[in-house]
Amino acid sequence: MTCRTPAVWALVGAAAWIAALAGCAADGDQIVLRLAETHPRDYPTTDANYEFARLVQERSDGRIRIEVYHSSQLGEERGVIEQVLFGAIDMTRVSVSPLASFVPELDALQMPFLYDGPDHMWEVLRSDVGREMLDTLEQADFVGLNYYDSGARSFYNTRREIRHPDDMAGMQIRVQESRLMMDLVQALGAVPTPMPFGEVYSALQTGVIDGAENNWPSYFSTSHYEVAPYFSLNEHSRVPEVTIISRLAMDRLSEEDRQLIREAAWDAMDYQIERWNAFEAEAEQRIRDAGVTVTEREDVDVDAFRKRVQPLYDRLPENQRGIVERIRAMAGPPAEGP
Repeated sequence: MTCRTPAVWALVGAAAWIAALAGCAADGDQIVLRLAETHPRDYPTTDANYEFARLVQERSDGRIRIEVYHSSQLGEERGVIEQVLFGAIDMTRVSVSPLASFVPELDALQMPFLYDGPDHMWEVLRSDVGREMLDTLEQADFVGLNYYDSGARSFYNTRREIRHPDDMAGMQIRVQESRLMMDLVQALGAVPTPMPFGEVYSALQTGVIDGAENNWPSYFSTSHYEVAPYFSLNEHSRVPEVTIISRLAMDRLSEEDRQLIREAAWDAMDYQIERWNAFEAEAEQRIRDAGVTVTEREDVDVDAFRKRVQPLYDRLPENQRGIVERIRAMAGPPAEGP
């Protein structure tokens, strides 16, 4: 939004500095906000970022412009989160998993086998519980704007079918940079290996890791299915995505503009869900057509997986346990508006 001092840019790196110059070059009173995205241009979350940007520009009569930098142009998720914290990048779309390192309460939204399905998850995220969880981001100097769908995450690997946790024994499994995800994989008898998303393909190809875990679209769009042709539909977790904006960037806006951005972000959620559902179905079909060995849900011993991860629930702090109880008891219509 505004030019920053060289001392700040020394902390955040060249990519963000280059992106920021574009914002600094804006003429007159126009506000330019930079939004970082790790996924490619045709991915549903990226499409939703552009829809969010379109709504903001339209509703501000062109006075506020959001520039979307997709395909990890500004860095991988963890590094981008830190740059948003410093205010070097204004916004990003990010998974709850790495964000929980900054706000531990978010782990309550990504516990394994927590949701009955996508409808249950969206009922939670649109409710008071979801709003309160976005509010917790303020303790880390972020402002949470909305949630995006990222489907159900399942394990895939280079070696064999996974029907039971014992089939994962000793496997090196890539996880997001999240303590909870590391503990989850360890509870299942595998070896968690935190790694940036962009490094996973080569790590699978060279045998540095044996597998990873993700949703249908990510498995497809990254071509991981080419080097890890065993996909098990254990669906161990649903991890929401969150759009966050730097508190520094938000504080520079008028109250009217803050509300405009909040509303546009919230309104972009339905668009993302629609795009997600279509892309998920297409990705699944493309993967099956490619001859990947898919272990169907009914062939997975889900009860065995649930029992192995129960210690993660037993260790939850009291405040997170209360959130999980509210999620499990969720019923009724979702809340409306931002």
